[in-house]
Amino acid sequence: MDLDEARSVVAEQHHAVLTTLRRDGTPQMSPVAATVDAAGRVVVSTRKTAFKVRNLRRDPRAWLCVLSNGFYGRWVQVGGSVRIVELPEAMEGLVDYYRRVAGEHPDWDDYRAAMEREQRVLLQVELTSAGPDREG
Repeated sequence: MDLDEARSVVAEQHHAVLTTLRRDGTPQMSPVAATVDAAGRVVVSTRKTAFKVRNLRRDPRAWLCVLSNGFYGRWVQVGGSVRIVELPEAMEGLVDYYRRVAGEHPDWDDYRAAMEREQRVLLQVELTSAGPDREG
């Protein structure tokens, strides 16, 4: 599967499991909502204090298995290198993320305040791999 085809799946299907690596090299998996930004990066919102962020600061590689809303159906696995964007730089990216995943928010001021209160960061995954390339 090429990267553009994978991006189109992630842009439509937002349920995913994000995998990062713990210090001992074992996987740490987290359910997340993911989408694709205007630059073609897969993006995820999370808290600055989350274990996945700690793992990514040490090793910026990540993988996502993106599932259909009904679980069974089309899915894709993508991987790449992550850039962690913190507030205040992350705010407009977090707004864009929300719009792509859920549409318009009823109160953007409240949303922005929540992002600050929750110490949100934006994970930007620059894709380097996507699959599956065959069924079996």
